[in-house]
Amino acid sequence: MKRASLYMRVSTVDQHPETQLFDLRQMAAQRGYEIVAEYTDNISGAKAKRPGLDQMMADARRGKFDVVLVWASDRIARSVKHFLDVLDELNRIGVEYVSFREQIDTGGPLGRAIVVIIGAIAELERSLIIERVRAGMRRARLEGTRIGRQPLTLDQEAIQRDRCQGKSIRQSPRATASRRLLCSGSCAGMLLLHDLDAIYIDKAGIHRPI
Repeated sequence: MKRASLYMRVSTVDQHPETQLFDLRQMAAQRGYEIVAEYTDNISGAKAKRPGLDQMMADARRGKFDVVLVWASDRIARSVKHFLDVLDELNRIGVEYVSFREQIDTGGPLGRAIVVIIGAIAELERSLIIERVRAGMRRARLEGTRIGRQPLTLDQEAIQRDRCQGKSIRQSPRATASRRLLCSGSCAGMLLLHDLDAIYIDKAGIHRPI
C-alpha cells in the first residue's frame, strides 16, 4: 500500500480547505492509498514562503510518503516555473504526483510522459535564461561596464615598510585591506604576503603570484 500525503491551500479566510480535503480523501480511498500526512496553507498563491508546502517538500526528501495528492496544480505552485521545479524535484526523489482536477498522475505512462515534457520545457527555460544573461553581459561589456569585482592592487612598498617596522601581516592595515578585498563575500582562496611577494593560493592549492 502506497503512503500518501495530501496538500491543500486556500487563499482567503472565507475559503475552507475541507472541500479539497473531502475530494482528496475520497480519491485516496478509491486508489487504496494510506494517508500518512496532511498539509494545509491559508495563504495567497503568490507568496514564496508557505509553511505547509515547505514542510511537505522536506518530508518528501526524507522519504515519509510515496505520492502527493493535490486538488489542483494551482494549489501547489505559485507560477508555471514553480510548478515545474516542484514536479521536477518530486520526480527526482521518486515521489509520485497526482492532481484531482487535472487528472494528472505521474505514476502512470501518460503521467510519466507529461513529466518528460515538463522536464524538457524546464530545461529549455533554463537555457533561455542563461542565454539572456550572457547576452546582457556582452552588451554591458560593449558599453564599457566592468563585470565582476575590481582588480586587487597591493602597495608592496608600503607593506614592506610596515614589515621593516616590526609589524606582522595581520597588523599591517594595507595587507588587511588587501585580504578583505580578496575574501569579501565567500573566500575562494588564501592570500599570503611574504616581504615583497604576494601569493594567492586558490581552492585547488595552486600558488599563483599576484
